[in-house]
Order: sequence, then structure tokens, then C-alpha cells
Amino acid sequence: MENKYLYEVLPFLKNVEKKRRKQFEGYFRTAPLWMLDAMVVETIPAGTIFIRENEPVETIYFVGSGKVKATDYRISGITFDFMKPQNMLALGVMEVLMELDEFKTTLQAETDCILVKLARAKYEKWLNSDIEAFRLEAKTSTAALLEEVRRNRLYLFLQGADRLAFLYVELYEKHNKNGVLCIKESRTSMADETGLCLKSISRAIRKFLDEGLVTKNGNQILINPEQYEGLKKIIEEKIDRV
Repeated sequence: MENKYLYEVLPFLKNVEKKRRKQFEGYFRTAPLWMLDAMVVETIPAGTIFIRENEPVETIYFVGSGKVKATDYRISGITFDFMKPQNMLALGVMEVLMELDEFKTTLQAETDCILVKLARAKYEKWLNSDIEAFRLEAKTSTAALLEEVRRNRLYLFLQGADRLAFLYVELYEKHNKNGVLCIKESRTSMADETGLCLKSISRAIRKFLDEGLVTKNGNQILINPEQYEGLKKIIEEKIDRV
């Protein structure tokens, strides 16, 4: 399948970042035309839950643009954002690979998103008939699971401010621009991602401000290269101990 037809079916790809375009091109390199023609594009606003845990897996979603997050609501009413699958193109595929009938997590749009939807039956038909596509998806899914397991294992040994430092290091490595990270997330969002309460988040931020490890600009938190190295050193010292 030539990339030209992919862009005819999904014209929004012409306007997304290069990395995402290349992901789509590589992922659907061997996709049959009948499957591409069955795709439906949908734009959803930030905050929209488009996959709910325990609902039937009837649709596979491909993230064309924007950010999504996975949230666990099961533990005593506490929400924990345990995964932000930004490097995963397809959502719902793990359930397909494991032959599960229901989604095992809740997925929500963290920002405005463009999603490409495909019926599970059509996706399975392609995956089961194309060994290259199956191999690529298996590799992508297992790599994402490995990264998440390693991340969560670290969280077991990190407490309080150390957890927030780890989050800041991750965000810096993935999203800094010209060496500076601008964090616009609310404290509630940080609490959901780290499993800490709001008071612990506030204490950790004050600690980092006092130590010069972060800078405030209005409601935003800024981290420069020197501050990133300081936060990273905190994490490396903790990891060395465990």
C-alpha cells in the first residue's frame, strides 16, 4: 500500500507532527485497501472518556494527534493515571492479542484528540492474515508493557517528593523544548499521575522551589537543563539504593 492512499483516507496526517506521520506510514505499510476504507476519523475534546474498563472491545482506536491517558478508578475511590501511552499508536489491541472481550482500562483524552476508529472484526481479519503486521504490533505492545512495568516498579521504592521528581524527569526527557520544560498540568493531574495526595504535591513543589530545582512562572513550572540534572540525580541516588 502506497503512502499516497493513506493520506487520501486520512488527510489530517498532512498536518500532524512528523513522528506521528511516520508511525502511521510504518504501521499501515502493508494494510489492505478494504481495511483503510473502513476507517472513521473522529475529533474529541479534552476530558472525553472514549474507552471504559469492562466495556466490550468492539472498536480499535488509533491516535492521530493529541494525548491520552489511562486511569484506574478501582482503589478506594482514588484515581491513578498509570499510563500515558503516547508512543502507542493503536489502543485496544492488547485486548485483541490476549483474546479478551472487554477493555481492561479506562482511556481518556488529555488534550483535544483526533482518533481513527476501526471495527475490531476488520482489524482482527487484517492482523490474522498479515504476519508482518502481527509482528509489529506484538513488538510495540510488549515494549509498552515493559516500559510501564519498569516505571511502576520504580514507583514502589519512591515516596513523596521523589515520585514527583521522577515524573518531572520523565516529562523533561519527553517534552522539553530547546532545553526548557514548561509544565502546565494542574496539581490534581500531578496527584493522579503519582498517586500522591494534593498536600504532598504542594509540599514537594515548595521543596523543589526552595532548592532551586524548579522555577515558577505564574501558574506554570519551568525546568531548565541544570534543574533537570538535579532532579535526575535525586532519582539516580534512590535507584542505586534499591
